[in-house]
Parts: sequence; structure tokens; C-alpha cells
Amino acid sequence: MDGKIYLRLSVMMFLQFFVWGAWFVTLGTHLGEIGFSGSEIGYTYLMNNIAAIISPFFVGMIADRFFASQKVMGALHLVGALVLYFSADITSVGPLILGLFLYNLAYMPTLALVNAVSFRQMENPDAQFPKVRVWGTIGWIVAGLVITFIQIKFYGDIEKSSMPMKMAAIASVLMGLYSFTLPNTPPQNIGKEITAGEVLGVKAFRLLKEKSFFIFVLCSLLISIPLAFYYNFTNLYLNELGMQGVAAKQSLGQMSEVIFMILMPWFFVRLGVKKMLLLGMLAWVVRYAFFANGNLGSLEWMLYAGILLHGICYDFFFVTGQIYVDKKAPPEIRASAQGLIALVTYGVGLGLGSILSGKVVDWFTVGSVKDWTTIWWIPCGLAAMIALLFALTFKDRVGEKAEARSEEPEVRSRYSDS
Repeated sequence: MDGKIYLRLSVMMFLQFFVWGAWFVTLGTHLGEIGFSGSEIGYTYLMNNIAAIISPFFVGMIADRFFASQKVMGALHLVGALVLYFSADITSVGPLILGLFLYNLAYMPTLALVNAVSFRQMENPDAQFPKVRVWGTIGWIVAGLVITFIQIKFYGDIEKSSMPMKMAAIASVLMGLYSFTLPNTPPQNIGKEITAGEVLGVKAFRLLKEKSFFIFVLCSLLISIPLAFYYNFTNLYLNELGMQGVAAKQSLGQMSEVIFMILMPWFFVRLGVKKMLLLGMLAWVVRYAFFANGNLGSLEWMLYAGILLHGICYDFFFVTGQIYVDKKAPPEIRASAQGLIALVTYGVGLGLGSILSGKVVDWFTVGSVKDWTTIWWIPCGLAAMIALLFALTFKDRVGEKAEARSEEPEVRSRYSDS
């Protein structure tokens, strides 16, 4: 992959995640400002999870059989930009949820498409893809910094407004137009019959017969439920506390994610899969305990610590989980197994969490006052119970220290940005 291709793919990845980061982080605060209840905020975020379940069908059964990836991606971003821009000014619950559902149907398939475009241009994806993908995280960070810059210089209530959604729509137009300039990536499966079972990872179900893999999948599903509390309500929580520049400060979590991604091979060699997965789960417990006790006074450090834990929360759980699946699944069903885990976590688990988190916020809201301390203790307790279940029941030697030590170069090339 020459320098020009690397630059083009990096710009693509930057724009892709700038779009997502621009609207997703602050959405809960905006919805709260226009009168949405906790449950209604949860159901709005649920649209993202439902689209995550549906999008593999579109990519696997339509886009990858009939159309070039870069053209489909361009069209979806342009359509999505139009839907998101006009949805931004809607304040009624039903129409806005519908608008964001349609938008997510357009956006979520592009996550797979940017990967497809990237992989087709690389001679050694294991080593080259992380160096491109890291620009997506940088794009998410920059989106938060831009929102806070606008807040400080021009518009103090931007996080409560629909402006971040419109900013994302404009960026999506740029991404859509840029997509048509990317290298041609023709469909991979022309004339090939793709079944719904293949898209959903049904072939990987046979791995569930093994107790360790079943427990991993079950705990991955369960732990994703409390995880949704963070994604859906942290921005609203910090804004209600009175913190300034929340979007930029939340981007510290993505900065932490980059650092721990680089350090993952070091941890993987010394800890192995089980301990890393467990540390990832326990990090969520600590994060929510910090949020439950933090304030803008003497305990403000807890709020920042909770944000900075994102690197361990995300990398040690999601990325280590991908490594575990990669090692457990035979090569012929490896992609199917990864699809199964993505469906379980990003689709079903976070979807259930979106519903539950909204209801919990409603249960502990009196008038316009939310009992955030109690709200955060609930996902903290759930994550603690799931971590205990995992610690007591998961027994698998895959990825233990000895094996990991012998495969450190492979782990580094696949999963680090270094």
C-alpha cells in the first residue's frame, strides 16, 4: 500500500467516524432538552442497535453481490445526510425516532463498507489496517473537540441543540462525495448465493456446544446491557452536573482507547484472554462507581477517571473478545463467528441495554431531577454480577500466557496501531 492510498483511506476513515462521533455523543443531552423522557431517549438509541442487526443483511446479501462498495457507501452517506439534517429539527418523539431509525439504516452498513474498501487496497491487512483504522478514532475525537470549540467561541448551548446532528449531516455529505473518488471495490460475491444463516453467523453456533465459548458469548451478551448506560446517558449526566466542554472531555476516552490499543500486545502476553476480559468487565464496574460518587467538587477526579477508563473498558473487552473468537473458531467459520459476536454485543446486548437504561432513568427521575447516584449504581451492580459469573465459570486455556508469549508478533500486527 503506497503513501497515496494510505492517505486516501485515512481520510475516508476519519470522515466516517467524525460523522458518527458528531451526533451520537451529544444526542441524549439534546433529547433531554426537547423533553424526551429517559425511556424515549433509550428507544431513540435503540434505533442504532436495530440497524446494527439489520445492516449485515444489506451488506452481505445485497451490497456485496451487486454493487461496488465505494458507490454504495457514497449513496448511503448522501441519503443519510438528507435524512439526518431534516430529522434534526423534529421535536416530536415518534417522528424523530423514525427519522433516526432511517438514518441509522443508511449509516450502519457503511461501517462494513469502509473496511471492505480498505482491505481491498492492502497487501498485508493485519499490519496495515490498524494504521488506517486509528484515523477513525481520531475523527471521533476531533468531532468532540470541534463541538466544544463551537460551544466556547460561538454557541454555548450547542450540546443541547440539534446543531451537532446538522454538523454530522454536512460531514456525511462530504463523506458521500469523497466516497465516489475512492479506488474501485467491486462486489466480492457476484453470482454467489448468500443465505441469512451465513449473515447471522449460524455456522458459528456449533461453537456454543463448548462450555467455555458458550459462557463467553452469554457473558458478552449480558455485559453489553449495562454498557449501554454509558453510551446513552453520560453526556446528559455530565451536562446536568454543570461540567463545561463535555464533548471534548468525553473524547479523552477515545484518546485512552488509542493508548491501550497500542499497549494491548504487552498486556496480552502477560495476562492472557481470561484475565483481560475480566479486567475489561471490572473496569466498567469501577467506571460506574466513579460516576455514582463523582461531583464537580473534591471528587471531580472520579468523573475524569471514569472517562479515561474507556481504553480498558473497550479494548480489554471488545478487542480481546475478537482475539478470543479468532483463536477459537476454525478458519472456515472465523468470519461467521465474528459476525455472531458482533450481533450479540452491538445488536442484541446494547439494544436491551438501551431499553433498560431509559427505563431506569425514568424510575429514578422526580419531576426534572434525576437521581444519578442511584442510576449509576444499577449498571455498576449488574456489571459486577456478570464479572463474578464470568470469573467463576469461564475456564479456557486459549490465549493463556504461554501461548500468547509465543504469538506476540501476530497479536501486535493484528490488533495494535504501532
